[in-house]
Amino acid sequence: MDICCTRPGCPRPLNHFADLDDNQTLKTTQQKFCITCGMPLLLLGRYLPVKLLGKGGFGAAFLARDRYTPAMRQCVVKQFQPSGDLSPDQLQLAQSLFEREGQVLEELGQHPQIPDLLAFFELDVPSSLPGKPDRFFYLVQEFIDGQDMEQELAQKGKFSEAEILELLQEILKVLKFVHESGSIHRDIKPSNIMRRRDGRFYLLDFGAVKQVATTSPAGGGRASTGIYSMGYAPPEQMQGNVVYPATDLYALAVTCITLVTGKDPSELYDAYSNRWNWRAYGQVSDRLEAVLNRMLEATPSQRFQSSDEVLAALKPSASPSPSPSPHPSPSPAPARAAAQPKAKRAAAASPAAPSRPTPATPAAKPQKVQAQVGTPSPAPTPAVSPARYRRPFSTLEILTGAAFTGFEGGLLAIALASIFGTAVNPSFWLVLLGVVGAIVFAQSQRWIERVDLAIISAITLAVVMFVPVLNRIVASLAVTATLPATQVILGVAVFTALVAIAVATLFRLIYNLLSRLF
Repeated sequence: MDICCTRPGCPRPLNHFADLDDNQTLKTTQQKFCITCGMPLLLLGRYLPVKLLGKGGFGAAFLARDRYTPAMRQCVVKQFQPSGDLSPDQLQLAQSLFEREGQVLEELGQHPQIPDLLAFFELDVPSSLPGKPDRFFYLVQEFIDGQDMEQELAQKGKFSEAEILELLQEILKVLKFVHESGSIHRDIKPSNIMRRRDGRFYLLDFGAVKQVATTSPAGGGRASTGIYSMGYAPPEQMQGNVVYPATDLYALAVTCITLVTGKDPSELYDAYSNRWNWRAYGQVSDRLEAVLNRMLEATPSQRFQSSDEVLAALKPSASPSPSPSPHPSPSPAPARAAAQPKAKRAAAASPAAPSRPTPATPAAKPQKVQAQVGTPSPAPTPAVSPARYRRPFSTLEILTGAAFTGFEGGLLAIALASIFGTAVNPSFWLVLLGVVGAIVFAQSQRWIERVDLAIISAITLAVVMFVPVLNRIVASLAVTATLPATQVILGVAVFTALVAIAVATLFRLIYNLLSRLF
């Protein structure tokens, strides 16, 4: 059996022990040591690291087996091992974050979609320098067999709207529990959301969790410590200001738009206009777009204030209001939610002369993987009535739609004239007005927009010019105007488009004038 040494910088961390292939020997052996550096390999005498999962700025994670369980259950061992030349203050902050993750997992691990804490302990081992032992800190939690969203995006590409809705609804339920427990995650991103093989989502990485300060005036919370993932954190977190549940909702929305577009946040945020421009890269409904845009508001008070509000806005019968209620007052941190408790196992065995207590080991629940979070401060909780919402048309969209309608109307008139033989025929006008009305209605419902207009215009123009049944009118136009038929057709279509733009502009001016008067 191969066991991985957890000492940082060990030149040959993988150790092979043939005798441990025997299950009985594996369960009864007292201890094994790294052949290269002498580091104890059986952590707490029970956890056997078998594979390095990854390294970060403050530690490393190993896949391990628990030899004190009948099936040698898999788990994740996180070791605190800060990299780089840290100052004493930075080292103390890093260590406090690691310890906080253990505390948070012990509290929040009740939720079935947050990993259980199995053990948290210190280990003193002989150092290469005489007279000064090395001290290592470990955290053991459930292993989730699956893929995080970053891996899933790389493997299969963009997420569909249905997949985004499923992820949103599941993670919002977890965040509801986290926030009502008095915490804010502060580090939501694709790599911290995992889908287990059976499809269940889990929220991971709780080392950045911030506890809500319920004693501050108006429930305002405390300033952020500046821990965040670039691109996913909202302005108040990046500036070190107070963080709220709405802070997590912002990061969750950024996560969703990166998954639905397949692009990095830096490619979707326009710093010049200080806004997110993502819709052109992802196919979603107007309702979901409105929900995500509301979550992405730069000002916390303009976003949804709770997971419940977002879930209500996502229901098919409702959509979010485009502008939230003005400046809601923050509410104090909500009472701790009652979550369905998980079964707890017996406490993990204590190491020799530990300097910190070892927390109780929770019981096995369906295998999950590592987690880490950020802390919430109390956020405003206005009552939001999700009204039916359709994105308003800009002036440019109105004029573009008028040009498209006029262009299509001109081409259609030419086609109908070739069919009916004269424009005096009542059927000519009925069909023309009916089709033009249908075009206007389709645009009003956004069934056709943007690039659709150019595609439909090109197809209609090709039909009018090249379908044999229209040759008669094309020929007659060419003779009458003494110009090539293609120029005549384009001229008529462009003329009717300009007329439509003029009419739309005049109508818009009159409408604005009357709306100001009355």
